[in-house]
Amino acid sequence: MSVHMIEDLVEESIRVLHDSAPAGDRRVRESIAALFGFQAGYDCSFTHFRIMDILLERGYTARFAVAEHPEYRSRRAFFDNVTEFTALAESEHAWLDQGYLDPPYFFCDAGTTAWRTMFPEETPPDRIPLPEVVHATALAAERAGNVELIALWHALGYQALTGSWVGEPREVPAVTAIRDLAHRTGAAAHDLPDGYRPPPEFYDDDPVESWWYALG
Repeated sequence: MSVHMIEDLVEESIRVLHDSAPAGDRRVRESIAALFGFQAGYDCSFTHFRIMDILLERGYTARFAVAEHPEYRSRRAFFDNVTEFTALAESEHAWLDQGYLDPPYFFCDAGTTAWRTMFPEETPPDRIPLPEVVHATALAAERAGNVELIALWHALGYQALTGSWVGEPREVPAVTAIRDLAHRTGAAAHDLPDGYRPPPEFYDDDPVESWWYALG
């Protein structure tokens, strides 16, 4: 699955969760954090602005006038001369940690150092395991009739959900629930482009992979 497909998968998942949850439901913000954390594991582009309206509404991202940045007065010449998207952190590994500019606005994401500076009394997002977020996404997708979204998450395989964790995936309730939902809704057999789902020879000799993918 290409990085562009990962970007689209995360975007669509956030849209589905947003549409399915009432206003003020903080689990959407927490789920967005988990989904962007998953996306960060791939060589993806910066996609926040595709869904910035949702990120702002759900409290994952905050937006201010550039002049409201805490260092604006001391670094006014720098801020006034920024004319395009600019991340303020120096580290490539945490490049959004100090927020980012897209004039005339300054943005920061929940849980980052910049966000903690702007909201010292607020609580950062709780960490929700990715399988739980994907299960919630799949349930919302089922209610919306979006079988393809379920199919895409299922096609990634259980290891994409569990990461480097080593153990028996069939004993993880959320992983089992995703698998069962994909098979129950027909998503496990939903037609996807070539290369999105592994062929049977990939999993025939592996009991866990067969449990995840095999039909019938």
